[in-house]
Amino acid sequence: MVYTKLSSEQVERYKRHLLLDGVGPDGQLKILNGRVLVVGAGGLGSPVALYLAAAGVGTIGLIDADVVSLSNLQRQVIHFTSNLGELKVESARRKIEDVNPDVRVVAHAELLTADNAETLFAQYDFIVDCTDNFPVKFLINDVCVRMGKPFSHGGILRFQGETFTHLPGTACYRCLFSEPDVSKADGLFGAVAGMLGTVQAAEVLKYFSGVGQLLTNRLLTFDALAMQYRTLNFKPNPSCPVCSKFQNKT
Repeated sequence: MVYTKLSSEQVERYKRHLLLDGVGPDGQLKILNGRVLVVGAGGLGSPVALYLAAAGVGTIGLIDADVVSLSNLQRQVIHFTSNLGELKVESARRKIEDVNPDVRVVAHAELLTADNAETLFAQYDFIVDCTDNFPVKFLINDVCVRMGKPFSHGGILRFQGETFTHLPGTACYRCLFSEPDVSKADGLFGAVAGMLGTVQAAEVLKYFSGVGQLLTNRLLTFDALAMQYRTLNFKPNPSCPVCSKFQNKT
């Protein structure tokens, strides 16, 4: 469905957006017509999906092959105790639809692989990396750069988090990290997932509405123990094995 104007119910639902300079009705229509794929329906994917749904992103795709387990509930706030054993994408789909009937949810109950990534990404305008799998993070980066797709990277560990946004022509994940980290999963302070996921959701909404400055060529990091945020500026690496091939074409 393509929205060309807001209904009276949508004016009421999104009126706090409509009052914002830089968003307004035009920005809200762009959000309503946006298509976002959230890779991972867990700790980061939970707040990302909920806030994108509340904001009215028209199509939200969720890709995750896992089921809800008891250990997920400490941080994956879109899933409840009653959802134990259910596919995460189906559990999340019902919550999103309950939050906002304007949103069309597409549940992809599968793993993201080199074989299906390009086909899936072609259906969406923006990709959100909410996975804790480092090889998949590199896959998301490489496919998005090759296809010219914008994406938000997010990573959390223990009490720390990091995020940046990539647009065609800006620095990518491989400009910062050359090889996947194959270390085992470690502990995680549950609220950190919410802190970072809401930043990623804000980046998506800024991208569609056109308001503000995106986190391109900047890595935002935070330490929840010290409650300290920092921003590291970085540039496209001319020797990057992925994005350097496209830097002179933008």
